[in-house]
Amino acid sequence: MLEHKVLEILKQNNESYVSGESLSEILGVTRTSIWKYINSLKEAGYNIESVTRKGYRLIDSEDLLNEFEVANGLTNSLIGNKIVCIKEVDSTNFYARKIALEGAEDGTVVIADAQTAGRGRLGRSWASMAGKGIWMSVVLRPQISPEEVQIITLGASVAVVKAIYEATGIKTGIKWPNDIVYQGKKLCGILTEMNSEVEMVNFLILGIGINVNHIASDFPDEIRDFATSLSLCSDEIDKKYVKLFRRSDIIKKLLYELEKIYNKIKKGAVKDIIDDWKKYSATLGKQVRVMYKNDTYTGTALDIREDGRLVVQCDDGHTRDVYSGEVSVRGILGYQ
Repeated sequence: MLEHKVLEILKQNNESYVSGESLSEILGVTRTSIWKYINSLKEAGYNIESVTRKGYRLIDSEDLLNEFEVANGLTNSLIGNKIVCIKEVDSTNFYARKIALEGAEDGTVVIADAQTAGRGRLGRSWASMAGKGIWMSVVLRPQISPEEVQIITLGASVAVVKAIYEATGIKTGIKWPNDIVYQGKKLCGILTEMNSEVEMVNFLILGIGINVNHIASDFPDEIRDFATSLSLCSDEIDKKYVKLFRRSDIIKKLLYELEKIYNKIKKGAVKDIIDDWKKYSATLGKQVRVMYKNDTYTGTALDIREDGRLVVQCDDGHTRDVYSGEVSVRGILGYQ
């Protein structure tokens, strides 16, 4: 789109003025067309100053989420080649599943500014306020069996931790299998949904929700003591101010890290992913309570196997592998 070319030129000029004449010469269009593109960008939320005989200047714009902001500067070869940004949707996972059934290509990314029916694991709801967080889903078509899907979920949690650190400097941990936590509070959830046959995965929907610029009062009362955001984490680190983050910058880092993980999975480098997961784990070595169907037991999380199963040394002396179910970790979100 030519209006995105205008935007790219304005960004490259680092808040300096660019004349309408220069823009029209570079893009080969009339100055009237440039004026229309500028107005369209202003309507999209960009803060562009227009001054007679000087031209146009892009003033540092708000935290906008659109295809251009996410794709601009993204160097991936697969994940993010197709980006769909939506103002509001019931669930990015619902939408991604719909387009996957219609043939959406491997690596297609769906991002929403707000969700009205966001979901977490085990059917729980996920509060997804407009303008506050990253609510996204990725369509993946790996050539793996259903039994191997867990490694993608674990790999995604590693990608999130790395991306958050690269983009914000905040060090987070992983509560098995895929909750991202900071000082005992949850700031990100990952939900992987599968469409498969007996021996083959048709596609996966990898849903990721990150609380970015929330303040404490943004969270419902029932989760306020257990939830946090990157802004609130930055306040813990630097008591002088609460920092606001540009979501598109975090998404770009995340898509980059996801592609690296996805390439490792394709090459069979599962051990690398497991080793990274262990490094960031907030579960290993901790007391845990495991709840699965009607079975509940406690013990210590010892290790994680290459297929993603958690190894628990039970209080009764037996060692058990946990593949699915709910694990509560003492000190990380408490026993809930």
